[in-house]
Parts: sequence; C-alpha cells; structure tokens
Amino acid sequence: MTLQRSELRTTGAPPLVMVVDDNASVREAISELLSSVGIAVRDFPSAQGLLEQLQDPTTSEIADANCLILDVRMPGMGGLELQHRLRTAHINVPIIFISAYGDIRMTVDAMKAGALDFLSKPFRSQDMLESVEAALEYDYRRRDIHRRQKELLARYLSLTPRERNILALVAKGLMNKQIASELGVSEITIKANRSHLMRKMKAKSVAELVRMEAYLKEVASNQEDYATVHGGHRVANNSSSGAGRAIWEQNNIPDRWCGTLKKKCRVIADA
Repeated sequence: MTLQRSELRTTGAPPLVMVVDDNASVREAISELLSSVGIAVRDFPSAQGLLEQLQDPTTSEIADANCLILDVRMPGMGGLELQHRLRTAHINVPIIFISAYGDIRMTVDAMKAGALDFLSKPFRSQDMLESVEAALEYDYRRRDIHRRQKELLARYLSLTPRERNILALVAKGLMNKQIASELGVSEITIKANRSHLMRKMKAKSVAELVRMEAYLKEVASNQEDYATVHGGHRVANNSSSGAGRAIWEQNNIPDRWCGTLKKKCRVIADA
C-alpha cells in the first residue's frame, strides 16, 4: 500500500513532520518523500536546533507537529536524549527513530521511552511512509482523545459541589432515597439536583453517567485541569478493576498498522 495525499486525515492544513538528522542528504530525501504525499516538513541539522525552536515563545510549531523523525546518533545531543527532553517538557509528539547503527538494546530503550517505530538506515521509502502514516493516525487519535477529555472535564467543572457528591454516590449504585439520607437532604432535592447533573454532563442515561464518572477517575492523576476537590477531598483513582478504561476505551487499530501502534494507541469509545 502506498500512502496517498487523499488518505491523509487533516483539518485543512497538511500534517507536519519534523526531521532531525545531521546528514543533509538524509534530511533532503525524507523531505522529498513526505512532500510527495502532501505532508509538510521542517528539518533540523541537530537536536539543539529543534530545542532552540522549542524555547522560542513566538512559535508553537513543535506542539503542532504530528510526528518527529529523529536520528539516534548525532554530534552533540543524540535522538534518545532529545526524546527525553521533549517528554520532560510534556511534548508527546509521536517519534520515529532512524539509525545506521541500531541494535536491539537501542531499539528497546527507544520503544520503552515511547517511540512508535525504529527504522534502520538505509530504509525503504515504503517502510518510512507506512511508519509515518501510523504516527499521523496515532497523533490524530491522541489529539481527539485530549479534546474529548477536555470536553468531559469542562462538564464536570460546571457541576456544583453537591452535584459532584451526587455523581460519586450514583456511581456507587445508591438510589435517590439513599443519597438523600447520605447527604442529609430531601429526596425531592436529590431528584432535582440529579436532573441538573444529567443535563450538565450531557448524559443520556444513568449507565452513561457512571461511565463518565469512572473515566474521570482514570484520567484524574494525569489531568491538572480535573476538578481535584470532590466533596472536600481529592478524587481517588479507585475505579473498580479499571472499569472506566474497559468501558470507555477499546482497541481500534487496523491490522495493517505496526504492532507498536496497537499497543500504544487506545481510543475512547463514543459515549
């Protein structure tokens, strides 16, 4: 299969891939290859050059990048160190490593640190295209997951403290009468608050509301935007048996993509 421009998933602007390699001929070859299928390319002769771009407050180009192609061994800072620095800066762009000196240990280290693929030089053009295609799709889904998380978190933040308490108790399986007793209010009040809660969370059923609550707990530890106060206490990530993840996420990766992507990309199912 050959990646075609029409197959690229975009929102108007072409995907952006950044290439870091000290070999000018390699940068040029990758740039020409990706440009031929409609992908925008920015190349850098060194890892430091890309980091300088990161430190420039006038540009967000790295954050906008959909994939990074990094040479492992370069004068000065290598690709693995650059990967570490980007992760430390919370820049989670999919990374494809390339190297003429790759070995099993190096490959394992790169993959453990979050790389999507590792190609040995010289690589076939088709192998590079397929790896980039997988990275672009992974990045699309990663951004879509982030968007959905933000939307769900925004709904949660719109709840009153009492509505948050009710949400937690509903997720535990308590009925209105039990919740009223727990919170020391009337059942009529609980019914009214619960109606507001359903509307604000845009939940069509109690089951969907419970899935939302479970998923919020799953992402709480990694989301600074999450409302950390829940009835005066920090939200605990205690969804039973990973129920939130099991319900809200599912593997949805076509077999034609690399096995690495299957392990790393999990997609939130439509609520």
